[in-house]
Amino acid sequence: MIECKTMTVFLQNLLGGLSIGSVYAIFALGYTLVFSILGMINFAHGAVFTLGAYFTYALVGGKFGFNGLLANFSLGIQLPFWHAAILAAILAGGVAVAIERLAYRPLRRKQSDPLLMVVSSLGVALVVVNLIQYLVGAENYTFPDDIYGRIPTAINFGSEANPIAIRTVQIIIFVISGIILAGLTYFITGTKYGKAMRAVAEDPTTASLLGIDTERFIMLSFFVSGFLASIAGTLVGSSFGIAGPYFGIGFGLKGLAVIVLGGLGSIPGSVIGGLLIGMVESFVPDSGYKDAVAFAILFIILLVRPQGILGQKLIQKV
Repeated sequence: MIECKTMTVFLQNLLGGLSIGSVYAIFALGYTLVFSILGMINFAHGAVFTLGAYFTYALVGGKFGFNGLLANFSLGIQLPFWHAAILAAILAGGVAVAIERLAYRPLRRKQSDPLLMVVSSLGVALVVVNLIQYLVGAENYTFPDDIYGRIPTAINFGSEANPIAIRTVQIIIFVISGIILAGLTYFITGTKYGKAMRAVAEDPTTASLLGIDTERFIMLSFFVSGFLASIAGTLVGSSFGIAGPYFGIGFGLKGLAVIVLGGLGSIPGSVIGGLLIGMVESFVPDSGYKDAVAFAILFIILLVRPQGILGQKLIQKV
């Protein structure tokens, strides 16, 4: 009986870690795409993550609370969850492109110091988050229990005598995340648009000389980044709820840890880093120490390998 209980806890933690880790990976890939092309950390990414969750909540027929400019407001429509999630991701991608056009492109054209772009991204993040709070307040919002349809709360992977119950939502999130990661990998490595993005990331000047419209692919990278942030926000919100306008800030920090752990600019590294941090968190017994343990692992790995798991050492030529 004790062995069965231990196995149940182990499998629950394992799948829980893979589930949240895959969401971390999706979210971190948005950071990675922008960093690989512009060489900057887009701190507004966490705000787009939050915005995507709110977009989906509104599109599935959610009603906002009693605070904010849109108090007691609802769109009056109730889209199926998957339709709402995709539409919300497209809207969030559009917001990410608008942020790039308004906040980053003018600085790039003036060849400003990259630090100014980082400061600009922090300012944009604060503006977006405070705008959300102004419009819908700071209440927590939860999606309907049947948001994924009429599915059982948990699936038994054991027997009736020795049940091993895994939350169905965790399984769904893990499967969806895997499909998205596989699709993004194919897009980056197997399509001409993805190859052009990689060329721009490798050397924007040479790519431009070869006839690639670098500005167009910078916009595309921001759109994909915002799309991924929205999907991640929706998956987290559907499982744990939307914990106010600032709930993307914590995930933003976790996303930074993931890309540093995996290696800045490395797409496979972001996936490995996200899964690793998710797994570590899931096996920490006290939830209050999850973040501390995850960042401790990051610290230890960086002491041994400063460039991250799959990062490459920078070679300075004199």
